[in-house]
Amino acid sequence: MTRSRPLKSGSPYPLGASWSGKGVNFALFSAHAEKVELCLFDQHGQHEIERVDLPEYTDEVWHVLLPDVRPGQLYGYRVHGPYDPAHGHRFNHHKLLIDPYAKALVGNIKWSDAHYGFKQGSPLADLSFDKRDNARHMPKCQVVDTAFTWGSDRPAAIPFSHSVFYELHVKGFTKRHPQVPGRMKGTFLGLGHPSVIEYLTHLGVTAIELLPIHAAVDEHLLVSRGLSNYWGYNTIGFFAPDQRFISDNSLGDFKSMVQNLHEAGIEVILDVVYNHTAEGNHMGPTFSFKGIDNASYYRLVPGDERHYENYSGCGNTLNLRHPRVMQMVMDSLRYWVEEMHVDGFRFDLAASLARERAGFDGGSGFLDAVRQDPVLSRVKLIAEPWDLGGDGYRLGGFPPGWSEWNGRFRDTVRQFWRGDGGLIGDMASRVTGSSDLFEWGGRRPWASLNFVTAHDGFTLSDMTCFDRKHNDANGEENRDGTDANYSWNCGVEGPTANSAILKLRTQQRRNLIATLLLSQGVPMLLAGDEMGKSQKGNNNAYCQDNELTWIDWSDIDEDMLSFVRALLDLRARHPVFRRPRYFKGAKTGNHVKDILWLTPEGSEMTPQDWQVPYARSLAFLLNGEATLHDGGESRSSGRDDTFIIMMNAYHDMIPFTLPPHALGLVWEVVIDSSLPSGLGHGQFVEAEEQYPLKGRSLAVLKRKSASRGAE
Repeated sequence: MTRSRPLKSGSPYPLGASWSGKGVNFALFSAHAEKVELCLFDQHGQHEIERVDLPEYTDEVWHVLLPDVRPGQLYGYRVHGPYDPAHGHRFNHHKLLIDPYAKALVGNIKWSDAHYGFKQGSPLADLSFDKRDNARHMPKCQVVDTAFTWGSDRPAAIPFSHSVFYELHVKGFTKRHPQVPGRMKGTFLGLGHPSVIEYLTHLGVTAIELLPIHAAVDEHLLVSRGLSNYWGYNTIGFFAPDQRFISDNSLGDFKSMVQNLHEAGIEVILDVVYNHTAEGNHMGPTFSFKGIDNASYYRLVPGDERHYENYSGCGNTLNLRHPRVMQMVMDSLRYWVEEMHVDGFRFDLAASLARERAGFDGGSGFLDAVRQDPVLSRVKLIAEPWDLGGDGYRLGGFPPGWSEWNGRFRDTVRQFWRGDGGLIGDMASRVTGSSDLFEWGGRRPWASLNFVTAHDGFTLSDMTCFDRKHNDANGEENRDGTDANYSWNCGVEGPTANSAILKLRTQQRRNLIATLLLSQGVPMLLAGDEMGKSQKGNNNAYCQDNELTWIDWSDIDEDMLSFVRALLDLRARHPVFRRPRYFKGAKTGNHVKDILWLTPEGSEMTPQDWQVPYARSLAFLLNGEATLHDGGESRSSGRDDTFIIMMNAYHDMIPFTLPPHALGLVWEVVIDSSLPSGLGHGQFVEAEEQYPLKGRSLAVLKRKSASRGAE
């Protein structure tokens, strides 16, 4: 297997395998390796046909140029060095390793004890050394040609304030879609199919947020149970798309999907997992980083380098304090923007990425690097602003330019509509953009990415059907998943034929989704919620790659779908629901405050009203003319409409008196969650009349006649 054909020294940059037309340059960072071997495989990845010692070592990068190698070549690495876990080194040249910069992988990891760098069998097993070869059970890296005809494709560049996110799983969304051809179901090409894009555009969303699509590994324990890591939060390659979503060409499939979505005006956001890798803790397997340079790639416990700092809860934490690891993450992000044309990222457990030696730092190297980067600073950046460290909950702590998953919004809205008391003040902050959390450094309402449901937790339907999680199918005796669901089953746990309970559940789903879509900030819908999707009470379906999690396109709640479409249309047509700045409670050109908080009697709320502990209702007027004077988009159209939103989480009807004539003569009922369709149909209410808002319902009224002063 020794190479007799020519090779050249090549270059230490760029890292990875780079095709130039004159051969392929291979470059691998390892600060502590003693020798690096490049292993070339046949077209099926079954037989190693050649092994090349990388001859050059420059600035801690091993490199070589092979003039006769072409795109399509399969390869992997073997890295020699000390096996000394006590000092952080886990080199084992018997293990074939994945290039961290591989743009494509061929084949899948087949679990075997040979993947471990040590002999298993005792708590101190990782201090031993294993000589079994794992190559036949490993995927192979592939040299790629990135050429693609993008044509006129450009970023959709939808302003954050105009955005509506839609979180979905590539496979789950299209696996059962009746119009997607068989070979495309569950793939990138399936997601880019015209019938799928038509559904998304008709629904009214502006961006899809994809659960992880980077190459990932199914954990050994899950495989032994006959399960898999469906969500994909177990990354092993930050440049390669996961093969499970590919039907034809690994790069072309993804690029075609993005191109088709962009043509429809829909952005693509990737959920990315740079906080940890699939190699687990000190007892985990060796697939890539551990065997290439464990002491550089991972955060090790100071003074106890055998063990890993574990802010992810998954066994390890990537060491972004190391410049080469930081470079890998930044290179990966830029690759997905520049080469794959994605429009932004949602960072899983983002607090761990911003940890310096003393803990979370809003001016960390990673956050500073992104902020100044000419490519990344222009795309959408969304943080999941927490990790599992003791000081890891950092909602509101990310710098200007970032949006954050607002867990406070989720929890407050769920508890309010469940009927919990003492929440109207917190609820008021959440529905107006959470200025108490984000209004600093020039941040705008879009810094709050609002959601009531996400992949992790109950679906919207299950929120109203279950008080408790039902995760038995996961094989963990229902111990996994959160118990803090803030859900309410409306009187019966699980399915029921009781018509009164079914009606209440429908009403509650409308309340939750309407609150989400009419609040200031950026709303995110969970795919399937608008259809009535259920996971039978499983609030942690990460390992359920089956009909429990796949969208059932044959069983759609058409009434709910119509209701959500109407809400999204209302939001799109009226800038007052997506203001570019926070409310100030200040009077504007029509001498009315930009937002006016109302009591059920129709008067403005006083400080005392906010302190009533038993209050379970909230009402407010959104002054459409204030949007005009706030520099919003309505400046060009002259004005926006004025609305009143009334929320009644109490179990009985509350008569809301509409405000005086000066604020509007006649009001049209646009939304009432207690009506059969949830939508108003030509019903009008005059000023100072009472509107009987039924228990556990929400109503939206639009001013039909301007104030007498304006007339």
